Order: sequence, then structure tokens, then C-alpha cells
Amino acid sequence: MSEFSTYLQLGWQHIADINAYDHILFIIALCATYLISEWKKVLVLVTAFTIGHSVTLILAALGLIVFNRSIIEFLIPVTILLTSIYNLFNIKSSAIKDTFARRTNIKYLLAMGFGLIHGMGFSNYFRSLLGKEESIIKPLFAFNVGIELGQLLIVVIIFVITWLLYRLIHMKQREWILFISGVTAGISIILMMETKFW
Repeated sequence: MSEFSTYLQLGWQHIADINAYDHILFIIALCATYLISEWKKVLVLVTAFTIGHSVTLILAALGLIVFNRSIIEFLIPVTILLTSIYNLFNIKSSAIKDTFARRTNIKYLLAMGFGLIHGMGFSNYFRSLLGKEESIIKPLFAFNVGIELGQLLIVVIIFVITWLLYRLIHMKQREWILFISGVTAGISIILMMETKFW
């Protein structure tokens, strides 16, 4: 197996690992308000998140930033909570088509900013993988491609579930957003309380 394939697989496994459910929860909260027809917006959103955590991974791998792990473990669920709250505050009582006529660019910036925090969560794992690698460029690129593919798989699963709920049991989009954002917010609060930050 080539070096690229190895790091790509490690990135994929890291995001798809059930132990990384805090990152999965964030992706779920991030995508909860979108319809399958808006897949291009979600692709840009997830990519913005990837760019954010890529920047942090580079800085951490080069030893340019040092951070307290307990603070990051606390901040990651904070990003989930804030995303969930953002979803709830942007639900409108009007038609579904109007529900998403909002400040999408702000959400892209938030995704990128929150990606910086999540990247710090990835960085310790990534640094341990590097070992004595002379260059971080190829491993970093492959690792991020693996993470991006894992995130896109999560997005596809979310879209399939929402499509089934809308078509088979006729769940309203507003109800879905309220439910999933409430669940992700609740779990994020539990995760915040369980950190050593306190």
C-alpha cells in the first residue's frame, strides 16, 4: 500500500470511527437544515469545514500552535451546540422554500471557523501518525482527502434518512430540523459537562 493510500485510509477511518462521534454530530447538525436538492451548498459547507481543520493540522504538525487539550475537548461540543442553536433560530414558519433563504455565507464562515477547532481535535492523532516523516505535505493532503470522503459519506447517509422520512412518513422539514437540532444540542451539552475543562 502506498503512503498516500495509507494516510487516506487513516483519515477515512478517523472520521468514520464511532469514537469520533463528536465530529459526526457536528456534520449532522451542519447539514440538518438542507434538502437533498441543495447538495451543492452542503458540499461547499463541508469543504469549508475541511479547509478550516486543514489549516489547524498544518500549524499543529509544524509545531506552530500549542493548545490545552481539555479546552479543545470542551470547545468541540460548543461548536455542535452553537450550530444546533443557529439551526433552531433560522427556522421560519413560512413555506419550506423560504426556510433556507438566509445568510448562507455566514454559515460557510462558521463552518470554516469551527473547522479550526475540530482540526485541533484531529491534530494529536495526526502528529502521532507522522512519526519521522520528512515532509508533511503528502500525508496531510491524503489524510484530509480521507476525512473529506468520510464526511461526505455521513452527508449521504443523512440525506437518505431525511428523504425517506419526508417521503415515507411525510415528516415536515420543520419537525426534522427541530428534532435533529434538539438531539445534537442535548448531546453536545452532555459532552461539555463530561470534559475535564471544569
